[in-house]
Amino acid sequence: MEKADDHCLSKLQLTERSDARPSVLRLREILAACAKSIENGDTRQSEAMVSELVNCLDSISEAAETELDNGDSESHVFEVLNEIYQFISSPLLDQGTIDTLSFDLPKAVSKFVGVDGCLEIVDNIIDRFVTMCSPRDMLSILCEALDFQMTKGTNSIAPFLSGLSKVIRSIQRRHFEQIKVVVPVVLNALKAVDFETSDEDVKCDTLYGRAMDIANSIQSVCEKLDGKVHDKLQSLLGLYALQIMALFSVNMSHEVSSCLPFVSKLSCFLPFCGLSYVGLITGSDIDKISNIIGEDEDDYTACFSYIKHGACLSVLWGYLSEEVAQAAEEKMSDLKDELATKQTERWKAIGMFSHMLSFSGLSWKLKKDAIDFLLSINGSESFDDDRSDYMLYMPSIFAALQAVQIIIMYAPDTILRKNAFGLFKKLLADIPCSERFDMLRALIVNSDSPSMVALLLDLVKGEMHVELCRKRVATDVQQVDAEARPKPSFWTAGILELVEQVLRPPKGGPPVLPEQSDAVLSALNLYRYVLITEATGSTNHTGVLLKSNLQKSYNEWLLPLRILVTGIMSENKTDYNQIAVDMECALNPVELVLYRCIELVEERLR
Repeated sequence: MEKADDHCLSKLQLTERSDARPSVLRLREILAACAKSIENGDTRQSEAMVSELVNCLDSISEAAETELDNGDSESHVFEVLNEIYQFISSPLLDQGTIDTLSFDLPKAVSKFVGVDGCLEIVDNIIDRFVTMCSPRDMLSILCEALDFQMTKGTNSIAPFLSGLSKVIRSIQRRHFEQIKVVVPVVLNALKAVDFETSDEDVKCDTLYGRAMDIANSIQSVCEKLDGKVHDKLQSLLGLYALQIMALFSVNMSHEVSSCLPFVSKLSCFLPFCGLSYVGLITGSDIDKISNIIGEDEDDYTACFSYIKHGACLSVLWGYLSEEVAQAAEEKMSDLKDELATKQTERWKAIGMFSHMLSFSGLSWKLKKDAIDFLLSINGSESFDDDRSDYMLYMPSIFAALQAVQIIIMYAPDTILRKNAFGLFKKLLADIPCSERFDMLRALIVNSDSPSMVALLLDLVKGEMHVELCRKRVATDVQQVDAEARPKPSFWTAGILELVEQVLRPPKGGPPVLPEQSDAVLSALNLYRYVLITEATGSTNHTGVLLKSNLQKSYNEWLLPLRILVTGIMSENKTDYNQIAVDMECALNPVELVLYRCIELVEERLR
C-alpha cells in the first residue's frame, strides 16, 4: 500500500485498530463479490455487483452530507474509503477487476471530498487507478467524471484534476489529440464551480493549484516534442494559461498580495508559450496561437471565452507586481513606451481592455487597477489623423468607452468613478479630432441613462468651446489662410440633431419628466450656447440661425416642452409632500433655461 500523509496515516491506524461497522462489513462483502464475478467472467453478475457497490457508497455519502459536523460520521466515511483503498491496493487483486472498477469508483468516492480530511485518501484511491490502469482509459474516465461534476457545479473535481495531471504525463502517443480533449473539460469544470455558495472542504486555492499542475504536465510533455505537434501543444498551453488567469482573477477571495505567488507561477508559462505583454495587450499573440491550433468548433472555442480577459489580466498583474512581471520576463516600462509612442497599438490595447472593464464577474478592485494602468500610459494626442486606420478600431474603442461609462455610473467608490471619468476623457482625446464628434454622437444615441446623456452633451459643448478657441487663436495670429483652415468637427448641423434627440425623442412626444431632466437641461444649455455663439460671432456653421430651424425648434421642441413643464409644476402646487418638492427641484433649472431659449428664439424670429 502506498504511503499516505501523516494525517491520513493516523486515521488509517485508528481504523485498523477499531472494530468494523456493519456498513463496512457489508462493503467488504460487496467488494469481494465484485472481484469474484469479474474474475469468473460473469458479466451480468459483475454489473449487478458494481451497481450495488455504487448504491452503497451513495447511501453512505447522502447520510454523511446530513451530518457534516458529526465526528462519528466523519470517522465512518474514512473507514469506508480506507476499506476501498486497501481493497484496490491488494497485490492479489486481478487487473481485470481494477479495470472494471475504474469506470465507477472514482466518481463514487469523489462525493466524499466534502467530508473533512477525506480529500487525501480520495486522491490516493484515484491515484491508484491512474497508476494501475491504461492512461488512455483513465483519461476518458476522469474527463467523464469531470463532466458529471460540472453539471452539479460542485468543487468535488479536485481529485480528478490531480488524476489528469498524472495521466497527461503518462501519454505515449497522439499527445496533442488527447490533451486537446482534457483542456476544455477542465476549464468548463472550473468555470462551473460556484465558490461563493460552496461550503465544501475544497476551496479555490486547492482547485487552481491542481489546475496549475495540469499546466505543468502539459509543459513537460511539450518539452519532449518537436515540430508541428510541439507548436500546437505549446499554443494550447498558452490558451489554457490565459483562461486560468481569468478564472482565477474572477474567483480570487484574498487580498491581491496573497494571490501573487500563484499568478507569478502562472505567468512563467507566458514566455514558454512565446507570449509577450505587447502581444497580449494588443491581441496579436491571441490571434497567433489561436491560428496555430486552428480549432473553430463552437464547443471547443467556448471553453476559451475569457482568453482576452486573461491576456489583459496577465499584463495588469505585471503592472501590480514586479515579481509577476519578472516571472513573465517582461519590463512594464518597455510596454508603456511601446504604447505611448504608437497610437494604433494603444487603440488595440484599449479594445482589448474593453473585455475586462465590461466583465461583470471581475471585482471593482481589479477594474480600478485596470483604469490606473490605462491612465499611466501617457500617449501624445492623436499622432496621426488617418481615418482608414481609425475606422478599423472604432468598434472596439466604442465598446471600451461604453464599458468605462458603466463604471462611471455604477462603481461604489467615488475615487473610482472620478478616475473612470478621467480615463473616459483621455480615451476621447486619443480619437482623431475629425472623428470625435461621431463617437460622442454614437454614445449619446446608444445610451439609456439620462444622466450619462447629460454628461456626454456637456462634453460636446466643451469640445465646441475648445474648437472655437483654437479657431480664434489661429485667426488672430494668422497662422493659416482662411481657405486652408481645417473644417470644424463639432460646429456642424449634427449638433442640432443631438439636441433634437433629447428634446424630441425619436419615439415621438416630448421627453419624460422629471426622469430625463438631467439630459433635457444639458440639451437646452447646449442649444442656448450654440444660438448665442453663432449670433454673436455672425456665423451659422450649425444652421441654428436659419429661419426654418428656428421655427422648428420653437414649435417642435420648446413650446411642447413648456406646456409639459408648466403642467407638471401646476399640479405640484397642490401637493406638499417630499416627492413634489424633489420634482420641483429637478424642474426649476429646466424651466429657467427653457424660458431663456424661448426668448432668444423669439428675438431672432422678430
